[in-house]
Amino acid sequence: MIILIGFALKGNITHERFNSEKWKNWTESETEWSLRWDMMNSLRKTHELNGKTQTQIIELLGEPESKTNSEFRYYLGYSKRGINTGSLTIKFSENRKVTDFSVWQG
Repeated sequence: MIILIGFALKGNITHERFNSEKWKNWTESETEWSLRWDMMNSLRKTHELNGKTQTQIIELLGEPESKTNSEFRYYLGYSKRGINTGSLTIKFSENRKVTDFSVWQG
């Protein structure tokens, strides 16, 4: 319980609801360094990414910072844990549907 309170007081646990427009229009700034990180739990809980098409992912998250036919990568900004940044990687099958996604922090 004490650890949970400690994280909450430090600001590492957030309850930012996923908002597609905020996600797509986010720019890294001092006031919103971790907005995308803060929305990740809500995104995972409220949107089933597996099975979505590349077009549906772009409608939901906007254009990725980098992409290939088999992978989209979205920059998440700072994670609130030191100077760590990260990215959301979405992998697609040959028919361009999501097969897996992961969050990288480092």
